[in-house]
Amino acid sequence: MAQCWAGGLLSLRARTCSLFAPARPMASSAVTTLATELLSLASETRRKYPDVREASDKAVAIIRSNPEHAASILARDSHESEDILRPLFMGCATRVAKIVVLCLSSLHRLIAFKAIPASAIPNVVSTLSDCLSQGVDVQLRILQMLLSLLTNYPGTHGDLLGDALLLCFKLQESRIAVVSSTAAATLRQLVMLVFDKVVDHDRQVSSEPPVGELTISTTLPDGQTVSLLPTVKDAFSVFEDLCLLANLEHPRFLKLESLPKTFSLELIESVLTNYHELFRQRRELLLLLQHHLCPTLLKALSDKPVFPLTLRSIRVVFLLLKQFIGELATEAEVFLSLITRTISGDHENGEPQRPAWMRVLAMEIMRGLCSEVSIIRAMWDQYDSKGSGSTVFTSLVTALKRLAMEKPALLGVEPMMFGIGVTASGSDASYAYGIDVGAVVSGAANMVGMAGSGGGLSVFASSMKLQCIDQLDKADPPPIPETYVYLLALQCITSLSTALAALTVPIYTNISLQRPRSPGESTVRAPPALDMASLPPSDPQALQLKSAHGMIEAAWPATLAALSFFIATNLSEDLFADVLGSVQSMANAAGALGLATPRDAFLTCLSKFAIPPGVVSSLDSARARADPSTPRGVGGVLSAGVESLGLTALTGGGSSVPPSLSERNIACLKVLLGSVMFLAGSLGASWFSILETLQNAEYVLFGASKASATASARRVSVGPAAMKKTLSSSGNQAAGGGPAGARPPIMQDLDPINDVQAQVNRLFDASKNLDDDAFQMFVAALCKLSSEMVGMQAANRGIAEIDHTGSTDDVNSAALLSPTLSSSSLSGTDAMQRRRASGIQLAKSPPRSGDYAISKLGSVSRLNMHRLIYRDPSLAWEPITGHLLSVIRNSLAPGSIRLQAAEVLDGILVVAPKNINSTGELQAKIQLRILEVLSQQVIFEVNSTAGTVATDIRKLGLETLHDILQISAHSFVVGWPLVFEMMSSVCQAPRQPSAPSDSDITPSSSPMKRRPPPLKPFMGEKSNILLTRVAFKSLTLVCDAINTLPPEDLRLCIATIALFGQQSDTNMSLTAAESLLWSVSDSIQTKRRDAAQESTYSELWMFLLKELGTLCRDERPDVRNGAIQTLFRSLQLYGATLTPEMWTESMEEIILPLLDSTSQSLTQASAPPVVDDAGAPIPLNFNWDSSKSLIFQLIGSLFSAFLVAKIMSLPSFESFWDRWAAHVVQAAITDPKTVTTSGLHSFEATLSATRQLGTSKPDLVHTTWERCWAAVDAIGTAINDQHPPVPGATSTPAFSQESLLAFTHVIQTLYSLYGSTWDLERLRRLLQILKGVITYSRSADYRPDIDALSPVQAAVFDTVEGLPIKEVIGLSSLVLTDLADYATLAYYAAFSVEVPPISAKTASPPKHVTYIGLSKKAMPQVVAHCDSFKDNIAVYADGTMEQVLGAFAIPMKLRYDCPPASKFGSDPPLWKTATNSFLSILTNATPSLLKFGEELNSERIEGFWKRAVDGIRGALLADCSSMDRLPLAEQDAEEQFDRRMLEAIDKIVVPNLGDSRVSDGITISLAKALAMASKLHELDDSIPLPVPTTPQDLNSKSPSRHHKFDSLNTIEGTTAPVRVLPRERFAYWCFDLLFAVVALDSSENSSTDAKRVASLALPPLLNRCHNVFTSYIVDEALRGNIPFPRIREEELLYCLQKLADLRTWSGCLWAALSDDPTAASRSLPVIDPSLPPHELITDATRRSPKAHLFHFYTLLYEIATVPRASPSAWVLPSSSSSVSSMSFSRPLTPPASLKSKAISTSAPAGNGDKISASLDAVEVDARQLAKLCLREIGMEIGAEV
Repeated sequence: MAQCWAGGLLSLRARTCSLFAPARPMASSAVTTLATELLSLASETRRKYPDVREASDKAVAIIRSNPEHAASILARDSHESEDILRPLFMGCATRVAKIVVLCLSSLHRLIAFKAIPASAIPNVVSTLSDCLSQGVDVQLRILQMLLSLLTNYPGTHGDLLGDALLLCFKLQESRIAVVSSTAAATLRQLVMLVFDKVVDHDRQVSSEPPVGELTISTTLPDGQTVSLLPTVKDAFSVFEDLCLLANLEHPRFLKLESLPKTFSLELIESVLTNYHELFRQRRELLLLLQHHLCPTLLKALSDKPVFPLTLRSIRVVFLLLKQFIGELATEAEVFLSLITRTISGDHENGEPQRPAWMRVLAMEIMRGLCSEVSIIRAMWDQYDSKGSGSTVFTSLVTALKRLAMEKPALLGVEPMMFGIGVTASGSDASYAYGIDVGAVVSGAANMVGMAGSGGGLSVFASSMKLQCIDQLDKADPPPIPETYVYLLALQCITSLSTALAALTVPIYTNISLQRPRSPGESTVRAPPALDMASLPPSDPQALQLKSAHGMIEAAWPATLAALSFFIATNLSEDLFADVLGSVQSMANAAGALGLATPRDAFLTCLSKFAIPPGVVSSLDSARARADPSTPRGVGGVLSAGVESLGLTALTGGGSSVPPSLSERNIACLKVLLGSVMFLAGSLGASWFSILETLQNAEYVLFGASKASATASARRVSVGPAAMKKTLSSSGNQAAGGGPAGARPPIMQDLDPINDVQAQVNRLFDASKNLDDDAFQMFVAALCKLSSEMVGMQAANRGIAEIDHTGSTDDVNSAALLSPTLSSSSLSGTDAMQRRRASGIQLAKSPPRSGDYAISKLGSVSRLNMHRLIYRDPSLAWEPITGHLLSVIRNSLAPGSIRLQAAEVLDGILVVAPKNINSTGELQAKIQLRILEVLSQQVIFEVNSTAGTVATDIRKLGLETLHDILQISAHSFVVGWPLVFEMMSSVCQAPRQPSAPSDSDITPSSSPMKRRPPPLKPFMGEKSNILLTRVAFKSLTLVCDAINTLPPEDLRLCIATIALFGQQSDTNMSLTAAESLLWSVSDSIQTKRRDAAQESTYSELWMFLLKELGTLCRDERPDVRNGAIQTLFRSLQLYGATLTPEMWTESMEEIILPLLDSTSQSLTQASAPPVVDDAGAPIPLNFNWDSSKSLIFQLIGSLFSAFLVAKIMSLPSFESFWDRWAAHVVQAAITDPKTVTTSGLHSFEATLSATRQLGTSKPDLVHTTWERCWAAVDAIGTAINDQHPPVPGATSTPAFSQESLLAFTHVIQTLYSLYGSTWDLERLRRLLQILKGVITYSRSADYRPDIDALSPVQAAVFDTVEGLPIKEVIGLSSLVLTDLADYATLAYYAAFSVEVPPISAKTASPPKHVTYIGLSKKAMPQVVAHCDSFKDNIAVYADGTMEQVLGAFAIPMKLRYDCPPASKFGSDPPLWKTATNSFLSILTNATPSLLKFGEELNSERIEGFWKRAVDGIRGALLADCSSMDRLPLAEQDAEEQFDRRMLEAIDKIVVPNLGDSRVSDGITISLAKALAMASKLHELDDSIPLPVPTTPQDLNSKSPSRHHKFDSLNTIEGTTAPVRVLPRERFAYWCFDLLFAVVALDSSENSSTDAKRVASLALPPLLNRCHNVFTSYIVDEALRGNIPFPRIREEELLYCLQKLADLRTWSGCLWAALSDDPTAASRSLPVIDPSLPPHELITDATRRSPKAHLFHFYTLLYEIATVPRASPSAWVLPSSSSSVSSMSFSRPLTPPASLKSKAISTSAPAGNGDKISASLDAVEVDARQLAKLCLREIGMEIGAEV
């Protein structure tokens, strides 16, 4: 029951609609019911409350006695009414629940029927107050009664009203929920009832003025005292108390201590919601708002946020802003600022961060404010528009923008906004307008991967079931979706945009319809933007537009940033439609008000979303991938805006759907077109961006579909069908989905063909209805769009150069409308910065079918042809034709676009004359205008990248010219120069024209004009055959009337024919040269017979000859070579008849310039190859080498015939000759090998021709030969400089062997002419040149040179051998040095030459240049020349002999590393030949050295022996490891060959080393070499034998002591095995020779020189033996009983035996150990007797012949005392059978032969100090030999026992 009552009370307002209805008499049924209830009351109180029963019975009696009378009693408020009501009041006083309920029910019924008198109302209220403590049912009944009481008795005022309200307030504080809620609802209704009475009173007062009403004096909040009516006073007091209670202050009317703030605010909200108009009318109530409510709210919102309190406060604030923003301006500004800070998240210093739910509350009320147009306008008018510094409106919009873009990752990205089938890069997902890029960038860091994160925004998924501000029953903030606040931001911004449009568009439409029109003006013309200055200032509409103008101007940047951000996010379809409509509304409103910048910004936003750049670029890339011929290139230029954010449309890179537009893109396009149609009259320069978008839309929706269908039949169509199939349900599923329903109107009718394309067509068809100014701007935009497209592609491909040879007016007009194309150069960066909307990447895409803007220019021109003809040319003719020419002449523009422009232009040129009705002056002007434009199409600069495009463009122009000539040639009286210029412009000019000569310009005395300047080279992918054929037809028409042409036009005709003779069509060239030129020539020759015109036509004939000479420069080899042969054959045929002047002119203007131009062409053709875009080389040679070779041959023949007779007698012969020789040098140095050979042969023939002069002109001949030598010298320098190649140097063509051979023949010829007069320096230079020729290493045509000399080597060798070596002093040394160098080339100059493969499958083996044959040829010649000049001291004094010995030492050191001496023969090895030659020269030269004596410098003596010892040392220590692989017989032969070297050392070298002019280091070096050569073994893990030759060994005069002997510490013991070295017998021979050098020479030839050599050689010998002994001693201690290897045992025994037998020179060891061995060996000082005994003994022993034994005393003792068995062997003392001994020139004891398998033994003979010399084998061991040496020491000191 309580719940029913509570529910019923919530709608009490509806049930009390008859609030102040007049009282009606109580019904009899009600009185009867009251009687029944009184009987029940009497029954209930019969026992306990008899007084109540009695009163009840009395009342029942009164009622039953007369019910109607009882009712009237109650109505009249008589005293009898107390008897009827008394039992009810008494029953309530019993406090029995049942009785109280029964009484209250009866009272309630009576109150409802207004049956209670007014006097009883206080008792009723008092009774109800007494019953408050009863149960729930009683309390609910009390609330019902209070509502009925105050409703049915409106006269309740003052304290009684306060008491009644107090009852409700008390019950509202109940802890019982149903009671509290019911009391709150009742109280709300009662408060509303209080204000209803005021409203009703005011309504009655307005209709019937009051008379004598009672008023109450009241003090207002501002201190003023006024008189108020009771009803007004009640409302004033109640509302004041509510405000005080909300601020925790004591009330003044209500007797309450406190009241919850939330409930107070709820009551205040209810009052303001229903009675805001009353508050506006009542000043006293407004003062309450201003002085009480606003401070309370501001305090509540500034304190710590509590959800219930803040919620209710914000609700009240919303009401204040909505209803009282005008009345409470200051307070509203404060509240708006607070809300703005809350939305933006800003807070002051010290202010805590507000919770998120408070931001949501603020956004919910802001949504309500933004939807009210009047509030938005009031904000602007009241604050921002006044310019007082308060920017409430602007700050609010900025805060909304910041909130919208706060968390972009949360909202995600809508992939379909970037198109279908697009893998977007960071720049493809960028669409924000550039002005607010900073704000967008600040939130873009989290945008990576958002599209796949599940984010989004939709009303279904993001909103709350009950908005937060309506959840009054929540004590804590409810769960709020994270995206809810951004949904609110979107709704606020869309509402704001709609409000701004509502303020503007209706008024703009009305004003436009009322605009007066001029007569005949079409009604469909788009109106211009509003002129705000022209509107009446006081007009309400004008004021409204002014407010809208200011609001849009202030809010558009933030609004655009937010809308462009939202439109790219993942929105549901409904929200997307709202955002898109908002963008359109803002664009329309801004355009209507004339705000160009905001209008363009919003239109650009629509453009970017309508045609995403990523779709265009992806479509281009897809086409490029489908087209295998498409070159790869750099990407195109994309737009700015959110492009800088790095957003990515993650639609999946692997999608098979072709790139196309989504439904949302098409919706944006549809909206854009609607706005454009609406604002067409005011767009102006903004047409450009609109047309650019339409261009991209055309390409994506239609052009790309055709291309895709052509590229692949299996690919899905890129049209609307594919789009609809892909995204049929994308709108309903976006941003989390939602219930499906009817689509928004903006998302309907999205068929591109039926809807969008038709709308676009209507837009262009309407161009004919535009006025001239609008049409000019429209055309300018089309031209600019085309210019931007072409300019962008030109910037991607390089710098676009534009030909401006046409009319200045046309160029200027083109520059006005096509700034990109009219500039002389275009920077790629500048072009990229200028691109704002296009996403075309034409650098990657294949050429498209055409340019959108150009095609539209054609259709617009056809629709507006009257403007082109009858209006000023600057209006339409110059802009259109100027732009088309700019496109045509831009060589970097795509070919399809250029062709399209040419076709459009030709169509205009053909159609224009047909629309001319008059034939007077206008026709002539039009024809002249047509020819000028046509000439600019035909004549323009082209480059190598033009391809066939330029040919096709010019072909169209030439065909147009041919048609015009056929029809109107008779009218071109003064147009022949222009016609010839157009025809000659298609001719291909020479590739590298020669420098302009004087013949190109007619002398001033001639009346003829200057010939047309040659065109720049044209190098397309295809020839210009088609162009020339088309132009040749026109030229043929002209030649039919050639006899009528005057000389000046005839000269132009000759020049034109000559140009056609140089074209690529051979038949045409031959026709022009052989037919047309010869016919013109015949005509000229005929006219030359007239003496009056002879000079004129003679000059024309010479001009004709020179034109024939130009054919000699043709790039076709056949044409060029034929012309060259014809030219020189003509000169040879008529040369005898030529005068010197003619010869001079021929040489200066024909022959030498021809050679110059050919050389220049060949130089360019020989440059590094240029490759095309595909990497293939572009052929440039055209066989210029064969042409130049032919020219050289023919010049040689010409000079041979006329050099002596004609040419040498010319005054400028020397100049001609210098130029000719310079060309020969250039050909030899820089030209290909064939040209070089031909030039040198021609040079040789020319030199031979000079023999005919004899002695007639000696000075001239000698000068000529000297210049020839200078040429030879220059070529020789080039040969020497070209090898070896210098890293980084520019490569020049290599000399071939044939050219080098020809060059050698030139040298031979020149030497034969006057070589006998050459001095030594000239011969030295000659030898240098010949050496460079023979060592040249860059030829590719070498011949084998192993078994025989190559032709070049043979020629050089013959030239060297033919020099007068004996006649010229000093030449012998030069020749010997060069021949010695030739002998060494095989060892350090050999190389391999890569041979070009014969075919791709067959590789040719490389050629090897070995110089082996040259070395074999040179070595005998060197020996022979050395033998011839051995007595010539000059070859020794200048070091020639040293160089010879050094040259032969190289192969001796290399030995087996030398290259093989022959390939097919059996020649001896090179090292053997070198060794024999070395020994032969050494043998022959040594006596001469002795003979020269002091005449030869000592340095040369020392240098000679130094080189000799160095060669011997290299031979001794050569690597012979490969010798073990030879057969034994060959090994024996090799050792026997090496024995010759040892014999030469013994017989030749050693005896001469004692010369005082030979340094000690040389002898020591030889001794050390012998010691090292005697090495028999090495450890297996040791490194290879080092070569200890050092400069110090050879150059040191006095080696220090510490280098003479090794130390025992340098050898460490080891048990490792040893490896036997090759040539064991040769090693013992070297050991024998070393002992022999040191041994005492007792022959008669002995001298101090031998003692000096022995002293110097003794330390290496002792070191050698020292190493043997020391290694044995240290190894024996480690090895123990392990036997030593054979080689080591034999070596030890050999050393001991040889030392025992050795007798040295007296004092030899003493001299060796001295500081100056040479001086000591020659003069040994006497013993100083004053020395200490031990030093005296040491000094004496060192002077002994056995001093070496004293030196090894300690080691001999160690060997002799070895406790274990020592190495032993059986030896044969006979020297005759020794294989290790050899005969030397001095006596020595031959070593015994060591045989490991000897079986016979014999005892030592004699006194035991010698091993027996019998033939019987004896056994010896190391211990015995060591003891034998010790005995020798004892005998030497006289200790023999």
